[in-house]
Formats: sequence, C-alpha cells, structure tokens
Amino acid sequence: MQESLTEWMKKFLDYLRAQRNVSPHTLRNYDSDLRQFYLYLTTAPDGKARPAPEIGDIDNLTIREFLGALYEKHNKKSSAARKLATLRSFLKYLAAPDVIRTSPARSVASPKKELRLPDFMTIDAIEELMEMPDVNTLAGARDRAILELLYGSGLRVSELVGLDLENISANERLARVLGKGRKERIVPFGKKAASALEKYLVERPVFAAKKRRPPADERDALFLNLRDGGRLTARSVGNIMDRYMALLAKKLKAHPHTLRHTFATHMLDSGADLRAIQELLGHESLSTTQRYTHVSVDKLLRVYQKCHPRADGKQCD
Repeated sequence: MQESLTEWMKKFLDYLRAQRNVSPHTLRNYDSDLRQFYLYLTTAPDGKARPAPEIGDIDNLTIREFLGALYEKHNKKSSAARKLATLRSFLKYLAAPDVIRTSPARSVASPKKELRLPDFMTIDAIEELMEMPDVNTLAGARDRAILELLYGSGLRVSELVGLDLENISANERLARVLGKGRKERIVPFGKKAASALEKYLVERPVFAAKKRRPPADERDALFLNLRDGGRLTARSVGNIMDRYMALLAKKLKAHPHTLRHTFATHMLDSGADLRAIQELLGHESLSTTQRYTHVSVDKLLRVYQKCHPRADGKQCD
C-alpha cells in the first residue's frame, strides 16, 4: 500500500531528528510549515475539506499557489521564503528514495526578502541595562550574568540556555557552544561577564537545591529558574529581558537577540575584522554577517552629514 502524504511528512521529521540532529526549535518550524501546507492542500477555496492529493500530483503550480495564498493572508516574504525552504527540503528528501522523480520546488523562485537592518542598542543604553539587576538577590545575580554573557559573547539565546557547567570557564573567559546544525565553537567573553558569572555560580546551588531529581539534561545546566531549579528556557530569558528593558530611562523595544546584534555592531564599529565576527557569531555564510556593515555605513553617513563642511548638517564641535 502506498504511503500517504502525512506518513511521509512524519518520516521526514523523524529523519531530521535522528539523522540530521536538528535543534528542537528548527524541528518545530519544519513541523509547523508542513502542517500549514497540508491544511492548504486539504481545504477547498470554499473552506470545505477535500482529500489530500497524491504525492506525485504536487507540482510547481501547487507550490506557487500555496505561496500566493500566504501573500493573500499578509504573510511576510521572509516567512514565505522559510516555508518554501521547508518544502524544498521535504520534496528533496522524497526524491532520494524515489518516491517522486524530481522535486517540483526546484523551479519555484524564492521570494526576495526585505532588507531589514539589525536592531541594536547604544553603549550608554547597554551600560544602563547591565546595572538594572540587583546582584544582591538570587534572581539579580543570575540575570546580570545572563545579560553580560549575551552581550559579551554574541550568543544566540538558544545557545545560552543550552550551556552546561562544563561548557564554561570563567577563569579562561571561554564558552564552548553548540550552535546551529549542532556545530561546536569556542567563544570568548570579557572580564565583566566573567565577574558576573562567578558571582552567579556562588548562588547557583540555591537554585539547584529546589529540584529534587532533575532530568539528566538539566542536572548540570548553567542557568536555572527560580521556580523549580530546572533549566532556564529561551522564553524565560525573553521575559527577563522585557522586565529590565521596561525600566530603562529611554523606552526601547529589544529582545535577547538584540544583544547579539549589538555585540556584532559594536565589534565592527571598533574595527573588528568581519570574518572574525563571523566566527564568533557562528554564521555559516559571510553574507549573513555583512548585514552589520550596513549599520556601520549608516552611522558613518550620519557622522558625515553632521561634520563635513559641504554637507547639509552643522559641523562637529
């Protein structure tokens, strides 16, 4: 009996989990995208249910119409591009075991993404943010260490919450990080982050004592929550960031990833080599890192307009 589309989707997700070893976050995105595509295929224009097509009946027109439906629902181009990438991976997987002859997604062009410059904070705003946590409290000591490490190393929040005690050396000021694609890299951090970590590590046993029998993957987690001593989640780090951002004198919208952008921008502004920043951030492609050059060029243009005698602005003091 020929396997159904849903059965192949499940096999594909199992393959990603077992063979490709993708992160839980990436796996959720693939699952969500495939479910949305399946819902589109099994829902008629009038909203009524219809049978799922045979795998061989899915062609490039089907995929283009799916993308068109996404645009009608005001999905961003970046979101549509990700869903197309998911379908390409899935259909390529089906082509390997000869379920289909060739992937129909190969001939579908990716939507051109809008150029979105990374958001970042000023040095003054960073200094103010770092002073927000009260390090004389358990939560404050942990939160200062989190903020300092995010800004001091450029880690992704998923990488930060995935750290175990053995992955960090406050003395050497180095962290061993498992990034995207399960690729490992060594990341340095500065004195202030090291100092904040050392203070937190003194308090960490109090967090750990809250959990009687922690799961194996949480027993040695670096950052723990106050409620039950379990591993801190990315969502919790986002909530921590929101709480302190709301206290800043100048109201700003920022999230944990903003500290990563800020790390890269400040490094580039200070003369760091672009390829060195690429390695620190764990970017596979240099083009991803090059987004930060746009931020620096924009800053240079503002300085030029303000300072050059032949520009429109007033001269520098």
